[in-house]
Amino acid sequence: MEKAILNFAKQFTYEPKIENIVTHKKYDSFVLTGMGGSHLAADIVNTLQPKIDLTIHHDYGIPEISNEKKQKSLFIASSYSGNTEEVVEGFNKAKESDMDVAVLATGGTLIDLAKSHHTPYIQIPETGIQPRSALGFSLLALLKIIGEDTLLKKMQKLQNTINPTLLKPKGEYIAKQLQERTPIIYSSQKNISIAYNWKIKCNETAKIPAFYNSIPELNHNEMNGFDLKEQSQHLGKQFCVILLSDNTDHPKNIKRMSVVKELYETRNILVIDIPLTGKSTEEKIFTSILIADWTALSLAQYYNHEAEQVPMIEEFKKKIE
Repeated sequence: MEKAILNFAKQFTYEPKIENIVTHKKYDSFVLTGMGGSHLAADIVNTLQPKIDLTIHHDYGIPEISNEKKQKSLFIASSYSGNTEEVVEGFNKAKESDMDVAVLATGGTLIDLAKSHHTPYIQIPETGIQPRSALGFSLLALLKIIGEDTLLKKMQKLQNTINPTLLKPKGEYIAKQLQERTPIIYSSQKNISIAYNWKIKCNETAKIPAFYNSIPELNHNEMNGFDLKEQSQHLGKQFCVILLSDNTDHPKNIKRMSVVKELYETRNILVIDIPLTGKSTEEKIFTSILIADWTALSLAQYYNHEAEQVPMIEEFKKKIE
């Protein structure tokens, strides 16, 4: 896992290539089906370019959309392994609905289906890392398949602007504060994809419970669960709230995050403020995600957990076969 983190910036040297492309058709919208780490790239695209009409579906089949939208959309079946059953079913359902389909995968059933159906696909490099660690590869492949070549080139510059090694001490420092606590990650709604990445790194790498939410929504419900009194105050001791603050957020949300910190600390809830830093939006996103990687790896070491594999998920898959 450590090697995957250290080598992460190199993923942005990748030049994705579309196979089986017949015509360069322009689409008004995109529908991506992907589970777990296979939809993280789409989440990031929605943060980077919210004007792109990109619907993310993480379930069986295809989402309930109008026939008109089906005809104007490209359905993207995204599965790092190429064998995710929800995504394979989505591919077949999209074909049955006469949608235009493309595939993103390292291999497996989906690449075989794409070849047999003469469907456009990008075969992502198989380097032996987990899907959550292959976000650079997946993001560039997705940008290529949706025709965002300018943004793709911009993202490739990250190979020279992010340095995983320099972020390791920050992650280790945060991990020490999180020991024996359950993290809850808060961000603005604009940055919810970053908060989600933090959550899954804690879940899959550190193998600890972790949760996330966004401001301002949580100010209308979740925060009241931390209005702990004498008989319930002990419940708060198990949590640590991570605030992913961003100086480009809506001014009201910046104020809300500050007040959340004040109110939680008054109620003896540990709060860590981790500002998003970088010269660009993409630098902010991937700097924070790399800090999350180091934090989760350090926590895995603290709890003596194997960091890379996901044995409970594999056990679950076998039980539902």
